[in-house]
Amino acid sequence: MKDIMLRSGTFLFKYRNQVFPLIIIALFIAVPPSTAPWGNPALEQAKDALALLIVVSGLILRATVIGYAYIRRGGLNKRVYADELVTEGMFGVCRNPLYVGNMLIYAGLFVFHGNPAVIAVGCTLFAFFYQCIVYAEEAFLHDKFGAPYEAYCRDVPRWTLKRSAFYESTTGMAFNLKRVVAKDYSTMSSTFIALLATEFYRVSIGSITEEEQTRAIALVLLLAAVLALTGLVSAFKKRGVFEEIPSESIQ
Repeated sequence: MKDIMLRSGTFLFKYRNQVFPLIIIALFIAVPPSTAPWGNPALEQAKDALALLIVVSGLILRATVIGYAYIRRGGLNKRVYADELVTEGMFGVCRNPLYVGNMLIYAGLFVFHGNPAVIAVGCTLFAFFYQCIVYAEEAFLHDKFGAPYEAYCRDVPRWTLKRSAFYESTTGMAFNLKRVVAKDYSTMSSTFIALLATEFYRVSIGSITEEEQTRAIALVLLLAAVLALTGLVSAFKKRGVFEEIPSESIQ
């Protein structure tokens, strides 16, 4: 089973930017988002608040990771690769902190959608996908770094956060906010676009009341604002407004 997961992880690492969005879109189209669970609007608001909290937690974790020690996430030619073993920053707290952040974002999106089947299937699928990717990465890192990587694995958990190690792992390091914006603005943008699109989908289901029409217009305006801000950040990046920091490693 692990061999199958390892081979699947190699495939998913290469094509995740295409496969993951398609799966989310397919799930959301197949099952419309919930409106008021058990006919209770208050539960819907509580569910949405929880979902947004999970999403923001994932974005904050990703920002913390990149702000302290950035690892290029695309690998080399879209294959798993690393030219050195990075153990500082958040990588001294968790071996896969970016993936934990990603899974929180995806879980939040599924909870925001609200349908129990989508939540269960989506969270299970993406947990499996990331475990496959991690198996592929671990096999590469073990073959390349050997004993030092084994020691790192013994000291740092794969998925949970060893919070007691945060201070030691970030001592002497400066948090780079510009790098966070330059490297992760597209993730932030796509996340907010997904949330707004899901809410628009929810509002537009069935007949639309006057209040829902006003809400739909507001959602469209917010979506336009996110797209405009994304384009602005992209333009600033191309002009060199954000200082590029050489990556400590490639993943």
